[in-house]
Amino acid sequence: MSATNKPSLPRISIRGLSKSFNGNIVLEDVDLDIMPGDSTTVIGMSGTGKSVLIKCVLGLLRPDAGEILVDGENWLALPEQEHLQRMRRIGMLFQGAALFDSLKVWENVAFALLRQNVPKKQAHERAHEVLEWVGLHDVGDLMPSELSGGMAKRVGLARTICHKPDIVFFDEPTTGLDPIMSDVINRLIVRLHKGSGTTMLSITHDLRSAEMISDHIALLCHGRIHRIIRANELTSDQDPMLRQFVEGRASGPINCSPWGKKIEEVIDR
Repeated sequence: MSATNKPSLPRISIRGLSKSFNGNIVLEDVDLDIMPGDSTTVIGMSGTGKSVLIKCVLGLLRPDAGEILVDGENWLALPEQEHLQRMRRIGMLFQGAALFDSLKVWENVAFALLRQNVPKKQAHERAHEVLEWVGLHDVGDLMPSELSGGMAKRVGLARTICHKPDIVFFDEPTTGLDPIMSDVINRLIVRLHKGSGTTMLSITHDLRSAEMISDHIALLCHGRIHRIIRANELTSDQDPMLRQFVEGRASGPINCSPWGKKIEEVIDR
């Protein structure tokens, strides 16, 4: 096979990832590939390990077993300083925006650049550029406490992309937002993806958001990735577990798990 026809490596490859807490298995032998420029969203019931998965990939939690490969390199095997260097490639939008209350909005947005000793004037200009991109050109000198929830989320998105990462993670990007502001955030994420080709991994309960921002959707169930589909197949795929989750039915095959059994206990009371 010629070099030009050789398939590219996954940008992110998760292999055999397992994590438990106090003997309770949360993730068990998780496998997931995300190709360069792909936007993949993980969906699943509350408590099934979506946040644990993304925290393991980010290095915030250490898995019990498995590999996390980025462009073929196992980040779990890297020395701490090398891992921190690699993390400069990553952008993260936290569920609650996670802005620093003591910093002005523009300082929050430019935080990664300032930590990398980028000159303050240059960092300020870049912060203003991305704030304008999210439609908030006039809030740079405000404090986070002066922002609405939707504005804070957009500032968080601006901070996520300010240092031009080539991999971005989204943790429940529309949680706590009204339907209109949710649509604004979704459209900004889609614009980022189409405009930059950034590789994205998201977790969400918002199925409309998942369908809109994703190329592929993965269902995390019983501690493993149960099924991966193209986003446009979400309403048509007939996998029983996926159908139960998408249709929001309390009874179904997902209930053959600790999470599902808890639901049945509530129903049977």
